[in-house]
Amino acid sequence: MPAERFCVAAAVYGILRDEGRVLVLRRDGTGFRQGQLSLPAGHLDGGEDAVSGLVRELREELRVEVEPGDCRLVLLMHTAPEDADDQEYLHLFFDVDRWRGEPVIGEPGKCSELRWVDAGRLPGDVVDYVAEALAAIARGDALALRGW
Repeated sequence: MPAERFCVAAAVYGILRDEGRVLVLRRDGTGFRQGQLSLPAGHLDGGEDAVSGLVRELREELRVEVEPGDCRLVLLMHTAPEDADDQEYLHLFFDVDRWRGEPVIGEPGKCSELRWVDAGRLPGDVVDYVAEALAAIARGDALALRGW
């Protein structure tokens, strides 16, 4: 009997920038990283490519429209499981060069605040691996490994 094939989870993150600032949201109501700031993000649903998943997530979370060609992959982060109930992840971080519409909270049950923050001086309550990813991007790294 063949062994079950290993699968890894994938999540996409959108980095919207404005004059040296990045847009972050405060997580609320999901139980994961409750109350911390993060980038707009989400899991791929399956049957969709990474850019389509990002475009969907930005529409759902921020109510903005983004063209796939305006999304540029800037970092791949591979993380080990954080605990026994977790799994390995591939986190794909995209710079989003343009969007249509003013970002607003599109999922009030999952987000309590939107904020533009200085990309070079992130608040202390940004999710740790997101802060690491933004620092890696600022250095020009294309790959980050965490927890190995």
